[in-house]
Formats: sequence, C-alpha cells, structure tokens
Amino acid sequence: LREFGQRKLTLDERKRRRRALDTIGADVPDFWGFLEQQSLATRLTRKPTEILQINIGLACNQACAHCHVESSPKRTEAMGAREAARVIELIESSPSVTTVDITGGAPELNPHFRDIVLAARAAGKEVIDRCNLTVCFEPGQDDLVDFLAGAGVRV
Repeated sequence: LREFGQRKLTLDERKRRRRALDTIGADVPDFWGFLEQQSLATRLTRKPTEILQINIGLACNQACAHCHVESSPKRTEAMGAREAARVIELIESSPSVTTVDITGGAPELNPHFRDIVLAARAAGKEVIDRCNLTVCFEPGQDDLVDFLAGAGVRV
C-alpha cells in the first residue's frame, strides 16, 4: 500500500478512531443494533440481486484527484482471466441479475473487459460501462466506440 501512497491503519490508529467514536455517545449502536432500535431487524428481507457491479481493475489513463478508488496509470491491479471467467459464470447463472455495471479505473483497459461485456449481453443483461470517454483515444482502443455501440452498452 505504501507504494501507492496509502498506508494500512495501525492497531493504535484503529483504537484511536474507535475511542473517538465512543466519545460522541456511548449509545451509538452498530448497524444491527440500530435496526433493532428502529424495530426493523425482523422486517428486512433480502431481495434478489438485480444489479451486479464489478470493478475489474484500477488501471486508468487518468489520475483524477476526486477518484474514490485512486485509479491512475500507475495502478496495475486488475481482474485476471480466472476471475473474469468466474464472473461470467455468475452472470450466466444469475437470472435475477438484469444489469451488469462495469467499473474500474478505466475498465476498458482490462484485457477481459470485452469478454465480460459480450457474455453479459449474450445472457440478455443490460451492460453499463463506467467509461471516462478519454480512454477511447488510448492506443489499442480505436474500435472501442464501435464495440460499445455494437454491443448495445450504456455509457
């Protein structure tokens, strides 16, 4: 994490943050405690998953200060072939999923992006590409616009 300008929280830092939370009120419940206080715990039921959002990598052709996942051209973390194949299996075997929302960094830079898109569309799913649009001008992306349009992908 240090390589990317981040650091893992130390045990002392986690304890300090917990104490800070404790000072704002001893009766701040955790999530389930809050639900119980509101008489919601027994009324919540899980509904079928309709939207599957997948982050397929942190590589991006931009380095935006506002990026919540700190993607940039220096980031190399990416979904590999094995994980992409598993995602495709999940898409194909999940009838309740109607939408596959693909994000990243710039998801189009992942070598498995198009396979996932095509498999999702073949399974009848709507596909959303969280595209920054400038990636269309990157080397190797000359046909990206035609690919997305041809596959019926929402951008």
